[in-house]
Amino acid sequence: MADAPAVEIEVGDHTVRVSNPDRVYFPERGATKLDLVNYYLSVGDGIVRALRERPCMTHRFPKGVTGDKVHQKRVPHGAPPWLETVRVHFPRYNRYADELCVTKLADVAWAVQMSTVEFHPWNSRRADTERPDEWRIDLDPMPDCGFDRVRRVAHVAHEVLDELGAVGWPKTSGGKGLHVYVRIAAEWSFGDVRRAALAFAREVERRAPEDVTTTWWRKDRDPAALFVDYNQNARDHTIASAYSVRGVPEATVSTPLRWDEIDDVDPRDCTIATVPARFAELGDLHATIDDAAYRLDTLLDWADRDDRDGAVDPGEPE
Repeated sequence: MADAPAVEIEVGDHTVRVSNPDRVYFPERGATKLDLVNYYLSVGDGIVRALRERPCMTHRFPKGVTGDKVHQKRVPHGAPPWLETVRVHFPRYNRYADELCVTKLADVAWAVQMSTVEFHPWNSRRADTERPDEWRIDLDPMPDCGFDRVRRVAHVAHEVLDELGAVGWPKTSGGKGLHVYVRIAAEWSFGDVRRAALAFAREVERRAPEDVTTTWWRKDRDPAALFVDYNQNARDHTIASAYSVRGVPEATVSTPLRWDEIDDVDPRDCTIATVPARFAELGDLHATIDDAAYRLDTLLDWADRDDRDGAVDPGEPE
């Protein structure tokens, strides 16, 4: 059966041609490539805010999410002249890549036309890609960790953030965990931000030792524990952005939440079928995320204290 003809969609000042619009990307929902484009258009302000000015790796699924996944760092040849990019350096290989740098909704629509499902931005912006302005708290459950435990740990993390005077912005991961983002002053290196994140994770572990682990090697973790993944703040480590669809048949979405929703939310209910109506009703719950930036001084003092006390840093992963 032949694919349906391409369609053209006006997105702001630009026209994006969507080929194979009826190709099913999410078989469990029967959702197509065009459905995916329309989802991203429906949360336009939110997805652009989440990605704006950041180097962005994309996860592409040319045959839909049950097919092969392509991790795309470089914008391919033939991209439209209005698409913006940012050059980033990969020291391990001494290579450079011109990555997608979203500044407008048409950039997102073009990426989806190129079979992108997931958007994975850096936690720095192109003005200075080596100075992150976002600290990411990844509450990553082990296989036997239930979501009730994720909820408990999220509240502990919120408590610590409040004591620090930091504003945390929670969202579902689109999987079984939760993420919390904190805007920070763009004054520290990736290494410093990761070090601060590790100090925070250790404090959460001290307060919830039955629930939390900071052990890096998966084989050494309790399979029912919640891992606070500080290494998501290492250079060139990325996680799915707010409003990013995940590459799973259920078409779940990494969805911003209010703190008072955490006890009731079921992440499986946050999908491309439900999030547009939620967005239309509530708007972008991360709309004011840029209004305040936290300084890492206290957390770096905690890291120094941990070093003096003999805590061992497993080191950044390869």
